[in-house]
Amino acid sequence: MRKMTKKNRVLAAAGALALVAGSGGAAYAYWTTLGSGSGEAANSAGGGTVALHANFTTGLAPGDSRVVTYTADNPSTTTSTKVGELTASVSTDKAGCDSDWFSVTAYTSNTTVAKLDTGTQVGSGTLTFYDLAEVDQQACKGAVVKITVGSV
Repeated sequence: MRKMTKKNRVLAAAGALALVAGSGGAAYAYWTTLGSGSGEAANSAGGGTVALHANFTTGLAPGDSRVVTYTADNPSTTTSTKVGELTASVSTDKAGCDSDWFSVTAYTSNTTVAKLDTGTQVGSGTLTFYDLAEVDQQACKGAVVKITVGSV
């Protein structure tokens, strides 16, 4: 076995120190590495809009009221849709039959309408045809009364 010279011992010690320092530096860098990132994906466009309907019986005359049932159809094949607060208004198809002679209410149930569901009840209300003794309401005979319903 050969004796190590002083120069070789210093070089060996320096090499060992460099090896330990290099290994420790790599481990230190591994454990303290910082980073950030993000990811994204688009959600479904949703069910779109539902078709709302107002249903009530025919034969309305001055002084009468009818219960109105509000229903919804959801044509979406992918998702259910919640119907929020309902709004309703009345119109007629005859000139002289004033829509102010009618009132309609819309009470909301905040109902979820499942995908591909039809006829789901989403609210109710009352349609009233006021009996105005001082006004000739003959123009409303045979008129078609239409309730327009929306959701907000």
